[in-house]
Amino acid sequence: MKKKTIQTTDAPQAIGTYSQAIRVSGGDTVYVSGQIGLDPISMQMVNGVEEQIHRVFLNLKAVAAASGGVLSDIVKLNVYLIDLANFQKVNEIMASYFDAPYPARAAVGVAALPRGALVEMDAVLVLPG
Repeated sequence: MKKKTIQTTDAPQAIGTYSQAIRVSGGDTVYVSGQIGLDPISMQMVNGVEEQIHRVFLNLKAVAAASGGVLSDIVKLNVYLIDLANFQKVNEIMASYFDAPYPARAAVGVAALPRGALVEMDAVLVLPG
């Protein structure tokens, strides 16, 4: 199995020892690393949970595009929230980025996220063959 690194300047650069995404050679599966509400130009966190949720979806969209896909190619989405009371906001905002059938999804409450983020999401895409 060979791996291809996916990299774009339209999403925040990795702030650790990871790739924005990895596409498995010989397949159409892309594994997208966790995205937080960092603005890709300033590399600063956007303010507020709603803005962070939007920024996360925009970052996921940029990485999906760099892999040759779109958000609707996401088959699995994991959502990590500092405060699960914000889960309804995730649902409302997600509805503006996705149409049915929605990806499979998990939501997890966590104690902390990198850079003081309020939300983080990672994804698995399956690109059209």
